[in-house]
Amino acid sequence: MADRDPGELHAVEQIESPVAESNTKAKRKKLFAAFAGGVALIGAGYYGMDALVWSKHATTDNAYVGADVAQVTSQLAAPVAAVLVEDTHQVHRGDILVRLDDTDARIAVANAEANLATAIRRVQGLHATDSGLDAQIAARAADQGKAAAAVVAAQADVAKASLDLQRRQAVASTGAVSQDELTAVRTAYSNAAAALRAAQAAQAQAAAARNAAVGDRNANRALIANVTVDNNPEVLAARAALVQARVDLERTVIRAPIDGVVSRRQVQVGQRVQPGAMLMAVVPVQAAYVDANFKEVELKKVKPGQPVELTSDLYGEDVVFHGRVAGFSGGTGAAFALVPAQNATGNWIKVVQRLPTRIALDQRELAAHPLRVGLSMNVDINVSR
Repeated sequence: MADRDPGELHAVEQIESPVAESNTKAKRKKLFAAFAGGVALIGAGYYGMDALVWSKHATTDNAYVGADVAQVTSQLAAPVAAVLVEDTHQVHRGDILVRLDDTDARIAVANAEANLATAIRRVQGLHATDSGLDAQIAARAADQGKAAAAVVAAQADVAKASLDLQRRQAVASTGAVSQDELTAVRTAYSNAAAALRAAQAAQAQAAAARNAAVGDRNANRALIANVTVDNNPEVLAARAALVQARVDLERTVIRAPIDGVVSRRQVQVGQRVQPGAMLMAVVPVQAAYVDANFKEVELKKVKPGQPVELTSDLYGEDVVFHGRVAGFSGGTGAAFALVPAQNATGNWIKVVQRLPTRIALDQRELAAHPLRVGLSMNVDINVSR
């Protein structure tokens, strides 16, 4: 080719140029076809994954472990005598957590026992008094009869004295009766009349005494009517006060309300606690659950009862927890926030909300791999089932 002249070379190039251009176009078509095939393959793969896998699962990593934490509080005002647990201690329901000073509570029990005994004796005395009051009424009735007889006798004396006075007054003008005798008869009549008035007063007093005795008996019977010593209201009130005192004594020993782990211990020995003050919390780690915060657009196919697989950042992907969708919260996280979003403004921008979804966990798996409140979880709900 080095011996060819320039004219010959130019002729060769004119022949080869269409061939090269044709080859370039063919390569471009192949590349475009390959690119289109790759895009189609990717689209088909995406569609296939969406149809076979992604559309059948709802996943999120915005999920956290929760539990119904039990707060341990005091129901009495008393100094703390002993604290028997520390944070992170595992406790069972009924285990002693705190002991309060029970001196005042024991004194209250003794006082209530004494008051109950006094009430029982008083009611027994009321029952015994009833028969005594009946006897008093009978005695007052006898006194009333005696007074009535005295009135009758006094009336007879007055009648006799009046008759004697009338007789002597009738013959006094003839001189048959002396003035001394007439004066004596008049004095006798006055004494008889005075005695009658005294007898009548005694009769009224006897009647009043009998009525008073009847009133005392009726008042006493009102206190014991249709009741025995055991079910008398006064005895029942004293017994209830004793029960309350014993309950307060038992409350000086504060026990764990549930099984769990002690957390947030705030009580110290010597501290005087008040009723309702929180001493510590017990977290039921064996009854933990997960709240998954799904976007509202992800919950179309999520239903209660669907199976869930979860992994924890604590254990990694090698430990898989299983559970089921228990239900949905009554509102979004924004709705229950301390400062809810105010969207009724001119510059409103729609924000996708998240709805807490409660997931119940397998208790056996929790026992094997305990979780703690607040841990992050990865949630995968199988919405095809």
